[in-house]
Amino acid sequence: MPDTYAVIGDPIDHSLSPNIHNAAFRHLELDHSYIAYKISAGELAAGIDSLKKIKIAGFNVTIPHKIEIMKFLDDMDTTSKVIGAVNTVSNENGKLKGYNTDMIGFLDPIKKKNLAIKDSQVLLLGAGGAARAILTAMIKEKASKITIVNRTQENANKLADFAKKIGGNADAVSIQKANELVGDYKFIINSTSIGMKNEPSPISTRNISKNSVVYDIVYQPINTDLIKKSKENGATIIYGYQMLLSQAACSFEIWHKMEAPYDVMKKTLLGGA
Repeated sequence: MPDTYAVIGDPIDHSLSPNIHNAAFRHLELDHSYIAYKISAGELAAGIDSLKKIKIAGFNVTIPHKIEIMKFLDDMDTTSKVIGAVNTVSNENGKLKGYNTDMIGFLDPIKKKNLAIKDSQVLLLGAGGAARAILTAMIKEKASKITIVNRTQENANKLADFAKKIGGNADAVSIQKANELVGDYKFIINSTSIGMKNEPSPISTRNISKNSVVYDIVYQPINTDLIKKSKENGATIIYGYQMLLSQAACSFEIWHKMEAPYDVMKKTLLGGA
């Protein structure tokens, strides 16, 4: 019986998830399909109803729904409960269960490069659902300090409070302050959508150096302004597509209970980028 999977969010037309998952289905000769389904802010309840009506087998959740989706779920795994955000949902006999593969997806490229997180200082841009997963990951890996920068200071403060609750050392600063201090951090991570529309880097790159690890979770375009300028300064770069691939493979394994064809997914992603 063919099953349908989806990614929900807004904007969604940039999403590479359908290409990745459909390539995996073709490779494994699975008679399934994966679609992009636009659900704007404020329309989540109606969107979830529609997905249930078509008996969606599972779906990924992206901006702006990773936190709000939780109130529509019947169950959640431990990781998503701790993080307070969900990016993967399975439909098991009409019951929706939430998971968070962002944390594993985020850490995987860092580990593949053998970069040590323990005792490092982290500058995190953004305070949404992805930022919560990244923050939790960095605390789990024993980063010594995490500084959060966000357009809305109140949300940055809330995230810093959340970090303290789960045993982390975090503070929130203004973008002006972060621009001055950027050279003090080993990891500079953009978890916002800034860069998706070719906007200028959300932070000054002047003091980013060969000692910096710059990780931009925006994956379309691959080379955001932040990545380009940081590369010119000799920084170690981790691309958004690397996180996308790792979390997509995790989602695939949750839904299908089999190993994801990672190399096929990677080839599709980079071939189609």
